[in-house]
Amino acid sequence: MNKLVFFGNERLATGVQTTAPTLQALIAAGYEIMAVVIAQESAGKSRTNRPLEVGAIAEAHGIPVLLPAKLSDIHEQLNSYQAEAGVLVAFGKLVPQAIIDIFPRGIINIHPSLLPAHRGSIPLEAAILAGETETGVSLMQLVRAMDAGPVYAQTAVQLNGKETKQALADQLLALGGDMLLANLLAILNGSLEPQPQSETGATYDQRLSKDAGTLGPGEWNRPAYEIERMIRAFSGWPRVRTQIANTDIIITAAHVAPGKSAPGTIWTGDRQFGMHAKDSVLVIDSLIPAGKKEMSGSALLLGYKLT
Repeated sequence: MNKLVFFGNERLATGVQTTAPTLQALIAAGYEIMAVVIAQESAGKSRTNRPLEVGAIAEAHGIPVLLPAKLSDIHEQLNSYQAEAGVLVAFGKLVPQAIIDIFPRGIINIHPSLLPAHRGSIPLEAAILAGETETGVSLMQLVRAMDAGPVYAQTAVQLNGKETKQALADQLLALGGDMLLANLLAILNGSLEPQPQSETGATYDQRLSKDAGTLGPGEWNRPAYEIERMIRAFSGWPRVRTQIANTDIIITAAHVAPGKSAPGTIWTGDRQFGMHAKDSVLVIDSLIPAGKKEMSGSALLLGYKLT
């Protein structure tokens, strides 16, 4: 039976939910998971206060859950497992070379982009924000440098321009798990060797701040399609927040429609409402007013004075 150590929480982006399908699939396939290692910053709960599913699954199967302040603190413990490889999915911290070297076959990382594009912590958000028509999953050998390791396999996914961060995370995590299971034995027996990444075209995405989705008055001078992409990319966290008619709201879904007026002014029509942006109208389909539950734009029209 092949011994593995699992690193990460399987949440491919902040604010998304998961059922930890990769960990579950490895267990179901008969791999012996010696431990699940979770970065202490995400130990137990996320920004949205949800318990980590990988921890619950590990405990249900009697697998130790390790929450080290530093990975060096568990070096000896990891070494004692004599695992052939590590599997890493959304760990959230750089792994020291000394930890990678514990495993004869290294640590295998599922990264949700077509490397070398979108190295870094926000590949899902970055692909949506850029309006890209293609992304994918890379199965990579972990190295100390961020997302720079050689690649075992890649699979592309076509985007339709309507994906939310959660939907894209679900799709890419399922794909990544399938790729891992399809290639893992070949990686472990050495018959599949990874190929170096090209540094040509490598891109790096910066972490998001909690204010990244805040729309002040001047932000409505941006094209409406940019704001619509932000709403999909920032769903869950940090979300797109603004103030309309003295009401603080979180915009949860929107679409772009024709219309031309001063940016930042309110648009209403056909029992809908939205905001004029630089080139067109951002029609707000659903939102959360401060202190209220999520509602449709038409429901807001009935209960709030918007003009």
